[in-house]
Amino acid sequence: MLYSTRTPSQKRQDLRSLLRPGAAVQFPGAFTPLSTRLIQEHGFSGIYLSGAVIANELGLPDIGLTTLTEVAQRGRQIARSTDLPCLIDADTGFGEPMNVARTIQELEDAGLAGCHIEDQVNPKRCGHLDGKAVVDDDTAAQRIRAAADARRDGDFLVMARTDLRAGAGLPAAIDRMKMLVDAGADAIFPEAMADLSEFEAVCEALDVPVLANMTEFGKSALFTRDQLADAGVAMVIYPVTLLRTAMGAIDNVLGTISAEGSQAPHVDEMLTRSRLYELVDYEDYNRFDTGIFDFEVPTAHQDRSES
Repeated sequence: MLYSTRTPSQKRQDLRSLLRPGAAVQFPGAFTPLSTRLIQEHGFSGIYLSGAVIANELGLPDIGLTTLTEVAQRGRQIARSTDLPCLIDADTGFGEPMNVARTIQELEDAGLAGCHIEDQVNPKRCGHLDGKAVVDDDTAAQRIRAAADARRDGDFLVMARTDLRAGAGLPAAIDRMKMLVDAGADAIFPEAMADLSEFEAVCEALDVPVLANMTEFGKSALFTRDQLADAGVAMVIYPVTLLRTAMGAIDNVLGTISAEGSQAPHVDEMLTRSRLYELVDYEDYNRFDTGIFDFEVPTAHQDRSES
C-alpha cells in the first residue's frame, strides 16, 4: 500500500544480481505507475523507463526536449509504485559533464536503480532512426566518468549506450564500448544491432553485462528471450511495447464511440472495475481507514454543547 516494500538500496542490489551474461532478464517498459503493478504480477524481473515514452506522453517527439526535472519526477512516480528495480533512460545526461553528475544524483534521490547515458549529440534522435550523430571519444568518456564519479550509492548502475554502430560499423562501436567500460560503465547498451551475430560479438568482446533493445519497428529483429540468452545478453528491454499497445486500444475504442455512439463493443476487452481496484490495493486502503478512523466524528452541534 502507498509505496514499494523494498528500499532503493535493496532494488539497486537486486538489479546488479540480475545482470548476468546469458540471463536475458526481461524489463518491459512502464508508461504509468499503475502499469508497473501488472509487470510485477506477471513475474518480470524489473521495469524499464524509456525516454521516448516519457517524451511521447508529454506530446513531444524523442529529440531531447524533456528536462531532467520531468524525467526524474516520472522516474520517482514509477519507482515508488513497484518492488522491482527500475532502469531509466537519461538520454545524454541533460548537458555537460557537470549536468550529468547532477542527473545521477537526482535519479538516485528519485529511487531509481540505475540509468543509461548515451553518446549522441544534441538534439538527439530515436536510436532506430537514420541520421544520428555521435560525440567524439573524449566527450563520450567524460559523460560516463562524470556519472560514475557522481553517484553516492556505489550500487547505482551506470550503463553506457552507444549509437556508433549505425554510422561507423560494429568494430568501431565495440572499440567505443570498451572505452566506455574503462571510463566507468557498469554495463553496455549497444543500440540498433543488425542481427544476433552482432549481439554475440559484443557480448564476447566485453566483460560487463550487455542489454538488448527489442523495440518494435526498429533496426533489430524481434528476437526471443532464448535467442538473446544464447547470444550472451544479460538484459532485454521492451521500451515502447505497452504504450503502443495501450494507445492502439484507445484509438480503436474512440473510433467505435465516434462511429457507433457507444463503447459497448469493447467492454469485454477492458480491465474490469474489480481488477482495477485490485491493482490499486483499494481494499487495503479501506482496511487502513477503518483501523485508524474508528471513532465517531463529532458534529458541529456536539462541539458546541461540550464547550
